[in-house]
Amino acid sequence: MLKGLDPLLSPDLLHALASMGHGDEIVVADAHFPAATLARRMIRMDGVDATRIIRAVVSVMPLDTFVEAPAAGMQVIGDPQAIPEAIADFGRTLDQAEGRKVRIEMVERHAFYERSRNAFVVVQTGELRTYANLILKKGVIGLR
Repeated sequence: MLKGLDPLLSPDLLHALASMGHGDEIVVADAHFPAATLARRMIRMDGVDATRIIRAVVSVMPLDTFVEAPAAGMQVIGDPQAIPEAIADFGRTLDQAEGRKVRIEMVERHAFYERSRNAFVVVQTGELRTYANLILKKGVIGLR
């Protein structure tokens, strides 16, 4: 254990976050997400909900301030304007962590999958809510 760090930040997750550079992306995926198929690197966090993982990740990783939307969620099939409950929950978590309103863009499902293929790491959670997937773009410490 380390002082001041969320206990969900495992050695593997901390290594991935520290290895990421500015603009690299991390996917926090629900239990339904095809992570093993899409991920270049995958970390499993079974039994933990996605909001809890997102809170832990953004406690140590800055979000990109050079892009309009440093976060992306997956659009609902057949209702692309819908904001799933999980995404609204993630938005509140990000806003609180960043101390500002964080824009989450909604991305078509297959485009989300393609972007996930290029992500630095995919964290597969035990989240059971549908459309509870989020891509976060790493920023730079000290720049706002």
